Parts: sequence; structure tokens; C-alpha cells
Amino acid sequence: MTANTRVGVPKESAPGERRVALVPKVVERLRSRGIDVVVEPGAATAALIPDEAYTAAGAVLGDPWQADLVVKVAAPTAEEAARLKPGATVIGFLAPLTDPAGIETLRNAGVTGFAMESIPRISRAQSMDALSSQANVAGYRAALLAAEHLTRFFPMLTTAAGTVPPAKVLVLGAGVAGLQALATARRLGAHTTGYDVRPEVAEQVRSVGAQWLDLGIEATGSGGYARALTDAEREEQQRQLGKAIGGFDVVITTAQVPGRPAPRLVTAEAVRGMRPGAVVVDLAGESGGNCELSEPGGTVVAHDVTVTAPLNLPATMPEHASELYARNVLALIELLITDDGALAPDFADEIVRGACVTREGE
Repeated sequence: MTANTRVGVPKESAPGERRVALVPKVVERLRSRGIDVVVEPGAATAALIPDEAYTAAGAVLGDPWQADLVVKVAAPTAEEAARLKPGATVIGFLAPLTDPAGIETLRNAGVTGFAMESIPRISRAQSMDALSSQANVAGYRAALLAAEHLTRFFPMLTTAAGTVPPAKVLVLGAGVAGLQALATARRLGAHTTGYDVRPEVAEQVRSVGAQWLDLGIEATGSGGYARALTDAEREEQQRQLGKAIGGFDVVITTAQVPGRPAPRLVTAEAVRGMRPGAVVVDLAGESGGNCELSEPGGTVVAHDVTVTAPLNLPATMPEHASELYARNVLALIELLITDDGALAPDFADEIVRGACVTREGE
């Protein structure tokens, strides 16, 4: 690829997707590297960023699909993939573990694809970790949703009419989303507790002011993720969680295993044991849900307990979610280009190799 690489920024077409892959500040950075940027008109309208902000940053408005490098949030649809020029490169959440048909479409189109969720979890790649940046948004929003649905106060209130105790919040899964949910719930005044099958994250839970729930089950996997539990471990986990959950006003679940259905943590019986008016916020709805009663994308009330399983929470905060994601994408682009702005990925690099999911028809 010669210099003056062109980067295309399309308008996202997935239902409810309000984010955009690049923001004007990142466009300015790319232009300073000699890279041309073409933005589809209205690409960031849903994120409240006008076209004029992009042209002021040095981008041009036009057809992004014939660019050398197309950057997206969601994976291209089959129709969008057909608009990519042969030999093009695409960056986005390409879902290589859960959407093999989409990866096959890119392969058949002769496109080189880099999946943001496949970037290795190593120190050098932290600036590209889009899963974490978007999980921060989801965890924050989950705590706010819980407070919205709960029929009681989050903070302790001392009034002339007496004292109202703080809400008790349990977060299952102490990854980025879980830790942010704990931190946000605590800022709202709740009494917080965190649980995870990885005992090494207990200190992180305590660092955000939460207590640690220890059930004696350990399931640390590779790459910083939890491994799938055995049947016996799962049964014991559900039994112990069922007993513990009844003491909380809010349960926020964030547990997921890459490429697998979400682990079932909250049974219908556990929900039955919660106080009337309690809330379950299930962040694993897109992979089946952590709660037996969850309806992905919906909210149900069972046994006077509200169970909500929102999808794509980062898209509900499109401005900041887009800013964070764009910085992740920029860090990857800067790894893929040469000093003179040519697109020349070094596939011997651990990050480049790990993130690449299609290349030259493979």
C-alpha cells in the first residue's frame, strides 16, 4: 500500500447503534500523519457530532466504502462487505467467535479484517483494548439502570422522619464492567459487594470500596478471563449464590466467557427469594444472560422483582463511548501504518497477528 492511505468512516447501520468509529479529534491526529479520512455524511449524527466537526478536522464527506481502511463499530453486513474494494482492510467488532458467517463473508470478499475484541490482552495493547473501554460504559450505565428500577433509595438517608439504610448491591463478575458497576453504585451511596470465580481479583473489588463475596469456587482461565465451570462447580455456585442473593436489593451480573453462552448464575428460585421491589440487571443478555428469567433486550417482573437485560449499553452513551472507542482504533491504526502513512501491517507483531481474523482470502 502506498502512502496517503485513505480511511473510511461509515454510518453504523445496526439497529440502535449510535456510536461512530472515529471522532474529529482522532481525525486530526490521522491527518497529521498524512492519512486522508473520508466520512459518510451523517455518520455521527446519532452521537451528536455534526458533519462540520469532521470537515473542520480535515476530513472530507463522501463514500467511505472505497477507502483502503474502513473503520466501524459493528461488523459490516453482507451488503456493506460487498461495497468494500478488493484488498481493503476493515477494523471493528467483527465477532470472530460468534459470527463465523460474517467472517466468511469478509474472507470471500478478499478483505483483511482486524477484530477489536481479538486484540491480545497484553500490556503493550492496553491502549487498543476496546472491550475494556466499552465495558466501562456498560458498567456505569448498569448501576444507573439499577437505581432507576429500584423502588428504594441507594444512599443512606438521615431525616427527621428517621434513617433509611443504604441499598445493598451485589455485582457478579469483577471484570472491567463489574468493577465500574461497583464503583458507580458506591458513588451513589449503596453498600457494595463483588463476586468472581477468579480469587485474584478480590483486591480489585476491595480497591473500589466493595466487600468480597467468597464462595470457595475458583475457575481462573487464560488471558485474564474465567474458564467455564464443571457441572459440579456450576451446581455448587448456583446453590451458594441462591442463598446469598436474597440479602441484596440489587444484583448486577456481568459474567461472560468468550465464545460461549453466558454462565447461568441467578436461577428463577434465587429471584423468588429476593425482596419485593429488588432488581436484577443482566449485562450478559447478548450471550444468553446470567439470569434464568432474563429476556435479552427486555424487562420482566417476576415475583415482584424487576429483571432487565439491556443490550449494547455503550450505544446509550454514544458521545463518550465513541471517544473511547476511537482512541482504541487510533492506537491500532498507528500500529498498522508506517512513518510516512502507508498501510503496511507487520504480521510478525503479536498484536497485529492476534487481531487479524481474515487475510488474503484466508
